[in-house]
Amino acid sequence: MGQQEKVATSLAGAVGEEISASLAPVDAELERRYPGDPGTRQPVHTVYVPGDVFDAGTIRSWGDQALAALDEHAPDAASFARVLGLGDDLAEPVYTRVRAKLEREPIEDLRVDFEDGYGNRTDAEEDEAAARAARLIAEAYEQGTAAPYMGIRMKCMEAPVRARGIRTLDVFLSGLMEAGGLPDGLVLTLPKVTYPEQVTAMVRLLEAFEKARGLTPGRIGFEIQIETSQSILAADGTAAVARMIQAAEGRATGLHYGTFDYSACLGVSAAHQASDHPAADHAKAVMQVAAAGTGVRVSDGSTNVLPVGPTAKVHDAWRLHYGLTRRALARAYYQGWDMHPGHIPTRYAAVFAFYREGFEQAAARLARYVNRTGGDVMDEPATAKALSGYLLRGLDCGALDNGEVARLTGLTRTDLESFSAPRRGDLTASAQ
Repeated sequence: MGQQEKVATSLAGAVGEEISASLAPVDAELERRYPGDPGTRQPVHTVYVPGDVFDAGTIRSWGDQALAALDEHAPDAASFARVLGLGDDLAEPVYTRVRAKLEREPIEDLRVDFEDGYGNRTDAEEDEAAARAARLIAEAYEQGTAAPYMGIRMKCMEAPVRARGIRTLDVFLSGLMEAGGLPDGLVLTLPKVTYPEQVTAMVRLLEAFEKARGLTPGRIGFEIQIETSQSILAADGTAAVARMIQAAEGRATGLHYGTFDYSACLGVSAAHQASDHPAADHAKAVMQVAAAGTGVRVSDGSTNVLPVGPTAKVHDAWRLHYGLTRRALARAYYQGWDMHPGHIPTRYAAVFAFYREGFEQAAARLARYVNRTGGDVMDEPATAKALSGYLLRGLDCGALDNGEVARLTGLTRTDLESFSAPRRGDLTASAQ
């Protein structure tokens, strides 16, 4: 055993107590501002459908159109793999899972659009469309045909359209309440946010609705769409997006990058407006840092290059979309927008390939960490969190199965969740 060490101290116990007392406000502030990831499923994409186009068959129609595109332009795993450059080991698993996903759950998050995709209509038309959207979404959840997440994008809080946006939101939410209540998967999007005060206005609006309908305070959250330069850098040089998150008072669920409005705001010419432009990278990096630890998730934008026309043109568009999606995933933007049914096959192909190609290595590293068996990488609690989060995202979207994850890690989903979202104190204690 060796000689027992003599332990000496010099500080009175009161010193530590005084320091803890002095930092108590900071501890509370950390918990309030940075609660960590909510631990819920994040969709891999958001699909926008104009309010006058959305109907009861929209989700199934998108899935059928995506399957038809595969049948016409990549009818088997080998041809799809050649288009996207998938290795032989990934070709069949990815293709099979893409087709299964399109049959089972073609859209993970759907937003009925009353902003740019809808335009300006008469008040009677928009009232009717908003009420119809509420009825159809309520029916979809009741019948089990809904996407996991659904909601609307209203018009923004700028003066010319503010009243119309508020009314549309009221009509939509009231319609859901009349149909039985707000669904768990409800998501609202506030576009073209420029000042934190506009976010505060949205909070007050939702507070008023909750009070009017007897809902639990804070029940309704919303996404903030980043589409203007002022939302990234305020006039005083501060990061406005960080202040917007705080202005949401815990209601913000996401920051969504608007590729084309933001690019145009900076004067980027139309031919170069893309999610991999340096201006886009800068904006998303600021969004990502501002949102880190807050529980607010970041979403990439979209491409407007549609996979339509002759097979060669479709393949080119697929390669572009696949590459942009893979690029975003590597940069930890796990969600994006899709604008056309033809984008869905390459969205899922990119996501499934991303998780399947790194699955075995991630599972092995996490298993070694749990069993303390070492290896060629020295992992720590933060890495275990990242590894488990990676596996959970793969499970959520359908890239991975519970059985294969359990077989390689020896862990259940509950075990993975305990690693993925540890409390702040748990991380500190584990690192000591």
